[in-house]
Amino acid sequence: MLASVLVSPRNAVVREAPSPELAPWQVRVRLQGAGICASELPLWEGREWFEYPRAPGEPGHEGWGEVTEVAPEVAGLSVGQRVAMIGERVHAELAVVEAAHVVALPEAIASELPFPGEPLACAVNAMRRAHVRAADRVAVVGCGFLGLALVQLCAGVADQVIAISRRDTGRSLATALGARRTYRDDDVALGREPEFDVVFEATGYQQPLDLAARLVRTRGRLIIAGYHQDGRRTVDMQLWNWRGLDVINAHERDPAIYVEGLRQAVRAVVEGRLDPRPLLTHSFALEEIAEAYRVSAARPEGFIKAVWRRA
Repeated sequence: MLASVLVSPRNAVVREAPSPELAPWQVRVRLQGAGICASELPLWEGREWFEYPRAPGEPGHEGWGEVTEVAPEVAGLSVGQRVAMIGERVHAELAVVEAAHVVALPEAIASELPFPGEPLACAVNAMRRAHVRAADRVAVVGCGFLGLALVQLCAGVADQVIAISRRDTGRSLATALGARRTYRDDDVALGREPEFDVVFEATGYQQPLDLAARLVRTRGRLIIAGYHQDGRRTVDMQLWNWRGLDVINAHERDPAIYVEGLRQAVRAVVEGRLDPRPLLTHSFALEEIAEAYRVSAARPEGFIKAVWRRA
């Protein structure tokens, strides 16, 4: 098979690699594509604690494709089914995935629709942890892929949703997807009493985390949905204490919960509550994955998320 290999920092090449062997509880999937996740960028950029070259297909984990082989102990999946997955090493033509971590995509989801299921599952799981109610006023800080997916989900439930982003693209899309108002982060009026019942931090950076905390009303809920991976964070415990905030880390690590989030994401797409199409702004071939990483790191205006797709 062909697979992307990170040979060294900022050096991703596509080369021949052995097809992974199939264990009795797994299925083999011919990948139709995969998303490029922001969490992959540090490995692409390089850090002193990483070792290279990485395994073929790594660090891809947002894949979808077609089942080509089913191991003997697997039930409920069949060759030819289109699926999304919670899996690893999917920047490749083929991947093997535990059958329990695979969700079939129904015919109601068009065959040409890219479906990076893992980040959609993240959004659904964060929404579940937040317990957004009909009367809630919600703020989403950060309008990348995750934040905009949360805007969509919240717009169908909450009384009002505002979105905060430093990028014009994020604010424009947030409005189109249901946000009542949008702000640049430096435009938010912080002198008044905080008004939001639920605030999602969806960036993974210190300054937006500070802003998100300041926007939560007394006894409101601060949901940490951003992936903080570049060092320690500080928090204003006086503020958190004084307002009695419920602070929820929305990251799941139980595979069963992750997969249930994927099932719920599929249902949300079928029902029209979640539409990934406006968020998938840049598409590449697998052979162009080095450029996909470069663009994902640069985040030019107009960019939300890149995927590679099989022709």
